[in-house]
Amino acid sequence: MMFRTAASLLLVTLLFSCTSPDEQKTDAPAYAALSDTVRYVGMQTCRNCHADIYESFLKTGMGKSFDVAGRQKSSARFPDHAPVFDRYRDLHYFPYWQSDSLHVLEFRLSGKDTVYSRDARIDFIVGSGQHTNSHLRQVNGYLFQAPLTYYTQKGQWDLPPGFENGHNSRFSRKLEFECISCHNAYPTLVEGSETKYAEIPNGIDCERCHGPGGEHVRKKLLGEMVDTAVAIDYSIVNPAKLPIDQQLDVCQRCHIQGNAVLQPGKTFRDFRPGMRLSDVMDIYMPVYKGNEDAHIMASHAERMKQSRCFIVSAKQAEAMQGALKPYQDAMTCVTCHNPHVSVREMGSGVFNAACNGCHGDRDKVQCTASVTERNREADNCVGCHMPKNGTLDIPHVVTTDHRIWKPAQKREVERIREFVRLACINNPEPDQRSRAVAYLNQFEKFTRDGQFLDSARALLADASPADVQRNFSSLVRWAYLKEDYQQLLRWAELDDGKGQSELTAVNRAWTDYRIGVAYRETGLKEAAATAFRRAIRLLPLQLDFRNELASVLIDLGKFGEAREQLEFVLRENPEHLSAWVNLGFLSLSALHDLKAAERCYRTALALEPDHVQALINLAGTQVLSGDVHAAKRLLQRALVLEPSNQQARIRIKALQETSTR
Repeated sequence: MMFRTAASLLLVTLLFSCTSPDEQKTDAPAYAALSDTVRYVGMQTCRNCHADIYESFLKTGMGKSFDVAGRQKSSARFPDHAPVFDRYRDLHYFPYWQSDSLHVLEFRLSGKDTVYSRDARIDFIVGSGQHTNSHLRQVNGYLFQAPLTYYTQKGQWDLPPGFENGHNSRFSRKLEFECISCHNAYPTLVEGSETKYAEIPNGIDCERCHGPGGEHVRKKLLGEMVDTAVAIDYSIVNPAKLPIDQQLDVCQRCHIQGNAVLQPGKTFRDFRPGMRLSDVMDIYMPVYKGNEDAHIMASHAERMKQSRCFIVSAKQAEAMQGALKPYQDAMTCVTCHNPHVSVREMGSGVFNAACNGCHGDRDKVQCTASVTERNREADNCVGCHMPKNGTLDIPHVVTTDHRIWKPAQKREVERIREFVRLACINNPEPDQRSRAVAYLNQFEKFTRDGQFLDSARALLADASPADVQRNFSSLVRWAYLKEDYQQLLRWAELDDGKGQSELTAVNRAWTDYRIGVAYRETGLKEAAATAFRRAIRLLPLQLDFRNELASVLIDLGKFGEAREQLEFVLRENPEHLSAWVNLGFLSLSALHDLKAAERCYRTALALEPDHVQALINLAGTQVLSGDVHAAKRLLQRALVLEPSNQQARIRIKALQETSTR
């Protein structure tokens, strides 16, 4: 086993042998689609000339990846199912149709009585139905995931991935561009926002794999044709004509959904077919000892590249880089998959034929399975060498493991996974900045394990002012995640702006926000407000920034400006929980409007019945209204949720002392 582990770790390094940038040809004409001036035309335009492919593609997983929520789109079974129960939050979830609108009812029971309920309409369904249907809500353009997923293989409703085991974010999980852009054609973000969309398409489209088609359409309308049997039409990207590694990058953009680190100045919209993916982002995956058969849902390309079939064929194809269709001399995704045809329509015979294309009848005699077993399985190569099994990240789902190998016998005992490192899957030589950001991402987005922060810190030099400038945003992020605010501010004092010159506005905004938090936590409220304002100028529709600014402004006694910020937030998103709580506090403490404060707190609790601060603050309004018993009930509920909350303890003790006088 030790040998297999060492070999698997070495393999991660060897996988890149066929993708060295130095071996790429650089004298080929450039694809028009790589120009920023070429526009996207939409798949309805493609349909005019490619109707058969269009109709076939709509039946594929990509074509059915995203759509408005309707009965035709949903793969779920609705009658005769029990509500999903989250035992950690004591909440039930029940999906149902109201006419043609899909809804999710969230409720809490006390005995047989419903003591809380919230009804939410579903606007979009994500997923082709091959594995799952997930459900999204849109609030004034802001996109959120609902806390209910249908797992089609088991015919089962349950909490979505990441919502289990006490991590249920209910209706507040934001859908950022990184996430949505691999489940759909590119949506259009409202300028200044990370999660508000002006336009959301319905499904992955042609131009995700072929690049923007504006120049292609223009040339064809002018009658400029290319005989693609003998030449490449550079007005559009045909992935079949790309070098092997760049063809794989088209698929890898979404089919190795690991820990993505953008290159400086890049966004998740910047990759276009025909580019090297590593020019836009590095993608990392955790490496564990003794866990060769474990994989996540969207790891198809990464697993395939671990296959001996891929490694050997890639080396053989290196000499064929000038071929019209390089993939024909190597193993790539399209060796087995036709992206225009649904997997459901292809059948296992197509995939076994791909195996026989290289191995043929001669290799069948080398199969170690018995003749009886082979006959029973109809010589199904894929069923044995690419078994279907569960994934690390998605429950109730079984997928095909795209690593082609002879699987080891399953152990009867659960193995303990030991983390080794983060490995960059698509770039053999990521720089230290990229590696450091990967560890920061791993801590912040995936696993709150301090070793990831330690690894990031070891890669972030700060020995000189020049080092601090070069690594400024990552150093600030590290200190923010570490909650080492004094160190963060020491680095901030060395900032002259040069360290952020290559960053996107989004990254600069988040750096300023983290600096603002450090000032706030160290009692420097004016400096915090200044930093938050800088962040808002860069990202005006990041509503959490405005809410934080409002909180600081209240502390500074700038009530008018604070109210403007909170009202802006609630106009944009009437379900912003913290803004309602802050507006309630402002209404009572500064504006002395008891009824307005009570309305704010009750609105907050209608959105989140377990919000401890809203319970405590609402108790305060009940005391002022003379309803001490209601105040006690609210404070007791707060202590059930958070037994160590000193504010609730002090207030309930004061009420008890008052009642005994």
